[in-house]
Amino acid sequence: MDFNFTEEQSMLRDTVTSFLGDKYDFETRKGIVKSEAGWRPDYWKAFAEELGILGAPFSEDLGGLGGGPVENMIVMEAFGRALVVEPYLGTVVIGGGFLKHSGHARAAELIGGIVAGDVVTAFAYAEPQGRYNWADLKTTAKKDGAGYVLNGHKAVVVGAPWATHLIVTARTGGGQRDANGVSVFLVDKAAKGVVTRDYPTVDGQRASEVYLENVSVPAEALIGAADAGLPLIDKVMDEAAAAGLAESMGVLAKLHEGTLDYTKQRKQFGQPIGSFQVLQHRMVDMFIAVEQSTSITYMATLKLDEPDAERAKAVSAAKAHVGKALRFTGQSAIQLHGGMGMTDEMAIGHYFKRATLLESLFGSVDHHLRRYEALSFDRAA
Repeated sequence: MDFNFTEEQSMLRDTVTSFLGDKYDFETRKGIVKSEAGWRPDYWKAFAEELGILGAPFSEDLGGLGGGPVENMIVMEAFGRALVVEPYLGTVVIGGGFLKHSGHARAAELIGGIVAGDVVTAFAYAEPQGRYNWADLKTTAKKDGAGYVLNGHKAVVVGAPWATHLIVTARTGGGQRDANGVSVFLVDKAAKGVVTRDYPTVDGQRASEVYLENVSVPAEALIGAADAGLPLIDKVMDEAAAAGLAESMGVLAKLHEGTLDYTKQRKQFGQPIGSFQVLQHRMVDMFIAVEQSTSITYMATLKLDEPDAERAKAVSAAKAHVGKALRFTGQSAIQLHGGMGMTDEMAIGHYFKRATLLESLFGSVDHHLRRYEALSFDRAA
């Protein structure tokens, strides 16, 4: 596939890479992850004010750079290389995606807040029983006058400890797994009845269990149409999955590069282990996995504006392929490093942990293979 970045996109990539190279090295990142806050709010502000990357995928009339999915891909790949924990995915890609696609009355105001670094969102969609079925919801939103009252439990809400707002999926009608009756709400995290239990995740992120206990929200909290939110969720989740694939590109590249460097330095029998033919074969297989993943991620990103079925098929095909590549490349990297590869002192173990989480982010390999098959035969995914 012949794909070239525009001059503006190349400048964006160089700007992000330069900033992270100067200020987000591995030791700095370790300190951020171990800190009480778990992120750097000053870096988040720098992303907004110095680099302007929080506006990368938004139109200029919304205060953005006039970009789209490709700009998200550029940023997320760079973030994957540096293992950035700040919530670009949850805020810019997901939060911004819901706002700009729904035509929400406060979209311009809230996206302006995202671009400025003042609004941080986390997507509260997962429930303990739901797996990868976005419609499997026990959380409810009952009409109360002009507004709604929300009750339920959302699990592993990544980025919630830092969020100012939560985007919550809830059932406003139908049965627990019905496609109809799903709605999306914007909830102020400080609202009465929002209870969170925060914790670190294995890959260095922070997440929360979110409990909604009679949380009252006004009518304007509804994002999109009532009872018909599932198509909007599918669209935003595909965009989020593509952004996760872009982050995977960066993680895969670093897993390969770090392992290649190590095999040139580590010696056995008086020579670098990288000179052994069987290990050279493994390194070539890792390189091929990285390159194929890059190509299929580009293709999925370019198809995000296609009709729903084509978009979904492209994303699921890419997720299935890259998920396998993440497992193979990550496990190969650890195997070639030996037991020391899993220690906190070596970067490769941190990349492996992130790769493991990315493999199942927004759907496992098996889930996306089944989804691709269903879409190919025009069945319910």
